[in-house]
Amino acid sequence: MEHNVGSADRAVRIIAGLAIIGAGFYYQSWWGALGLVLVVTGIMRFCPGYMPFKMSTCGRNPEGKAS
Repeated sequence: MEHNVGSADRAVRIIAGLAIIGAGFYYQSWWGALGLVLVVTGIMRFCPGYMPFKMSTCGRNPEGKAS
């Protein structure tokens, strides 16, 4: 599985995911589970939602392939 989530994207996903999970617990809402998706995709550095659009937030190496 090729990574398609870069460093900045990864940090934003993990921080936002933890904030959403915390808000879900605070408000006792199941929407906090959405934060889990962000945290997991940030940790794995792979987002399936980017695949259909062939997107990647990773930097490019000299050969033009995602790193």
